[in-house]
Amino acid sequence: MPEYEQAVYVISVAAELAGVHPQTLRIYERKGLVEPGRTRGGSRRYSDADIALLRRIQDLTNEGLNLAGVKKVLQLEGELDAARARLRELEERSAEEVDRVHRQYRRDLVPLRQAVVLYRDEQQRR
Repeated sequence: MPEYEQAVYVISVAAELAGVHPQTLRIYERKGLVEPGRTRGGSRRYSDADIALLRRIQDLTNEGLNLAGVKKVLQLEGELDAARARLRELEERSAEEVDRVHRQYRRDLVPLRQAVVLYRDEQQRR
């Protein structure tokens, strides 16, 4: 697991880092906006990725969105990120395929002097 996604912060520290009250984090969790990790004892632990998400939520709410709107925006941003990743993947695959086809063409090409046989009509030769 990347360090950025390791859940290490307790709720009070995460709330301070995100600039919100710990109760706000509990509300966000109930609304399905954030899913902190849990210890075996059930305590919440937040990662740097969670903190970034909490800050994004704060930005959106400060712009006037309610939590349902925030949830929809986050969902759409996730879909957009996935679509961009898929597009990059498809662009890479198509570029590789174009290169493969071009290599095939180069292998199949024969120099012009070897490939062309001049046709002369028998009457023209006489």
